Amino acid sequence: MGNRSKEMHTILATRIKSLREKEGWTQKELADKVYRGESTVRMWELGKSEPDIDTLVNLIKIFDVSADYLLYEEISNMHQKKGYLIPVLGRVAAGIPIEAITDILDYEEIPAEMMKDGSEYFALQIKGDSMEPKISDGDIVIVRRQETCDSGDIAIVSINGDDATCKKVMIHESGISLVPNNSAFPVMFFTKEQIIETPIRIYGKVVELRAKF
Repeated sequence: MGNRSKEMHTILATRIKSLREKEGWTQKELADKVYRGESTVRMWELGKSEPDIDTLVNLIKIFDVSADYLLYEEISNMHQKKGYLIPVLGRVAAGIPIEAITDILDYEEIPAEMMKDGSEYFALQIKGDSMEPKISDGDIVIVRRQETCDSGDIAIVSINGDDATCKKVMIHESGISLVPNNSAFPVMFFTKEQIIETPIRIYGKVVELRAKF
C-alpha cells in the first residue's frame, strides 16, 4: 500500500469513528447495525481493515452522510483542477466469476467534473483475460455505480450474490447475455427467470479503463 493509500486508510478510519461517536453508539451498536462483529468495527477504526462496498453503502445511509464525505478525499494543487480519490475496492474477474469486492487495495483519482451530477464511482482491478485484448489482467476500471445498464455496455455484474465479473451486457427479450471479448471464453446467458432466481445484479457501468503497463 502506497503513502497515499495509507493516508486515505487513516481518513476513512477517523471518519467512521467520528461519526459513530457523534451518534453516541458503541462499536458493538454500530456493528449490529451493519451486521458485522464488534472486532470488525474496531479494526476499521484502527485503520487495519476497511468495509466492503455494500457495507460502505450501509454506513452512508446509517450515518446520513454523502458518499463524498465517507468515500472520497478532495485533492487539489496550484496547477491542476480539483479531483477526487476513489477507492479501488477489490479485484473482479474477467474470466470465471470470483468473489469480487473485498478490501480497499488502492485509490485512483478522477476529475471533479465526473461527480457534478451526483453519481458515485469506485474502481476495481481486473483479474483474468476474458476481456482481452481491450481489458487485461491487472488493469483498473472506473465504475459508475448504477443498477441498470444499456445493451452493449461493459458492466460489473454480480452472480449468485457473492461473485462478480466484468463483461459486455447484451439485453434480449428473453434475458441477458454476459459476453467476453476473448472468444476463448463462453458467453453466459440468463433467462428472465434466472436473473431473478440466481440472482443477477448489476453493480455499475464501466466508464473508463486505466491500463497497467
